[in-house]
Amino acid sequence: MRIKCLIIEDEPLAVEVLKDFIKDVPFLELVGVCHDAICAMEILKEKKVDLMLLDIHLPKIKGLDFLQTLKNPPKVIITTAYHEFAVKSYEYDVVDYLMKPIEFSRFMTAIQKILKIQTTTESSPNEVLADLYFTVNKKKARVPLQSILYIESQKENIKIVMEDKILITRYSISDIENKLPDDFIRIHRSFIIAKSKIDFFDAQDVEIKGKAIPIGRNYRDFVRMKLGV
Repeated sequence: MRIKCLIIEDEPLAVEVLKDFIKDVPFLELVGVCHDAICAMEILKEKKVDLMLLDIHLPKIKGLDFLQTLKNPPKVIITTAYHEFAVKSYEYDVVDYLMKPIEFSRFMTAIQKILKIQTTTESSPNEVLADLYFTVNKKKARVPLQSILYIESQKENIKIVMEDKILITRYSISDIENKLPDDFIRIHRSFIIAKSKIDFFDAQDVEIKGKAIPIGRNYRDFVRMKLGV
């Protein structure tokens, strides 16, 4: 599951720093950059946004004033050079308050808080999962989500390994990642696994039905959070 991020920031240097941070975290996806709240309102109407990285001193409408106008805002991390608004910002249920210049380690601490929130609101593991359909040899193949063990990227194709068969179809791993429920975790640029199918795991890999699947270095904190360790 990817966290879709919107940067709302009018300082070009700060924008570039946040863009680089997002690019370095595999499960974060940048969906837009806005220099003021008016632009952000339009993006929120058009796109799904999970997390706003919001500056306070914006032109036209200040960050906290903008936040007050939203009925059901995404999760919010404040990014600012002004410490005096920290207490007030938490009245708006922000997740964290980052002071500029922002260090990557501090940014990741805030992202870990987002992950904890997501983990506690995940669907019940007993929830009945639906099916997906893929084109294989010009026919539609039904793939019950509950039967998937893991998915492997193979250049322009993906290999879907199920309990009773293997299916190869022309699809990107990022596209299928966005269709999968929370039981599925991307643990490597080339692998998505079903959390409920894990038999063993450590810091380097997970094992499912005797298959060792590597955990990518950049995914390790995310995987630990998703597995609750």
